[in-house]
Amino acid sequence: MTRTGWRILGAAALALGLMQPVGAAGENLKVGMITTLSGGGAGLGIDVRDGFLLAVKQAEAPIEVVIEDDQRKPDIAVQLADKLIQSDKVDVMTGIIFSNLAMAVIPSAVAQGKIYLSPNAGPSQLAGAGCHPNYFNVAWQNDNLHEAAGAYANSAGHTNTFILAPNYPAGQDALTGFKRFYEGELAGELYTALGQTDYAAEIAQIRASGADSVFFFLPGGMGISFLKQYADSGVDMPVIGPAFSFDQGILQAVGDAALGVRNTSQWSGDLDNPVNAAFVESFEAEYGRLPSLYASQGFDTANLLISAMGKADIADLDAFRAALKEADFDSTRGAFRFNTNQHPVQDIYVREVIRDGDVFTNRIVATALRERGDAYAAECPME
Repeated sequence: MTRTGWRILGAAALALGLMQPVGAAGENLKVGMITTLSGGGAGLGIDVRDGFLLAVKQAEAPIEVVIEDDQRKPDIAVQLADKLIQSDKVDVMTGIIFSNLAMAVIPSAVAQGKIYLSPNAGPSQLAGAGCHPNYFNVAWQNDNLHEAAGAYANSAGHTNTFILAPNYPAGQDALTGFKRFYEGELAGELYTALGQTDYAAEIAQIRASGADSVFFFLPGGMGISFLKQYADSGVDMPVIGPAFSFDQGILQAVGDAALGVRNTSQWSGDLDNPVNAAFVESFEAEYGRLPSLYASQGFDTANLLISAMGKADIADLDAFRAALKEADFDSTRGAFRFNTNQHPVQDIYVREVIRDGDVFTNRIVATALRERGDAYAAECPME
């Protein structure tokens, strides 16, 4: 199947409670969700989708969700965006996981008057001079979790780190972010191919580099492949990464090779607040698995949207944007607010991979950065 589409509406939506009123200021709202549901990275898109739909269901929100699979291909994502905007007449768009797809879709979508709420990708180009009043990022700016990893590397005493990431916008932002806070030397720096699964050459370079530690950003299946091969290689030095390479779905596939690894995230299943505890419990009850970082971001994105619907009609775009900017919702992260460029200001934590019974998961061990915005907000012309 080359493209898969889902439309949550009508009888199916009523059965899920998706079309009941929540005191919204306007009529039913139509959301177009383009996300990765097949091929590499599918688990990330599935979690964003499931977190988003869980929030809509719990709020009994008058939202119709049209879901499309981008197959992690920019050309497919562009075609789907055109369909959602021109044929389906969606009011709001969301869902994209990968930054190269975000750069292919978001600038055009917001220029056509559509609100875009990012539940994941946060390329630097859209946080700075390319920011837009219709674009809100509910996850983070791409550099953030990597900045926190750089800060943690300092506190851990690492002074000669080897760094690597895929060669696409988020990978470039990752290494830029790490270097922004890291104070030591670099034993090596390289970019891999997006979607790469064989890392023998890279691990050989790490072995020969004289590094005292490794920082890598390889999301989804890329991270699984690298961690397994790294563990089998016998290279014995600490590994640091962002949550994208140590998230809930990935850990089960990696297993013991991930135990003890420190990683950085703005969210964790053990964050101590009532909203997060309820989210973790309800997600597991609904889907039969623990939520991931991506699921939490989908959940928060939907709740931000629902909060704005309670204050303004999408037909009054200025008022609706203002309601979104207020971010008057209960986040799984606790306190949540937008910076001037409509990206989050938030704490970023250090987590450690542990085993809890038969399940691999993370626990928070420190806070790497407090109230962190991003490095590009000053370049954004919005105030």
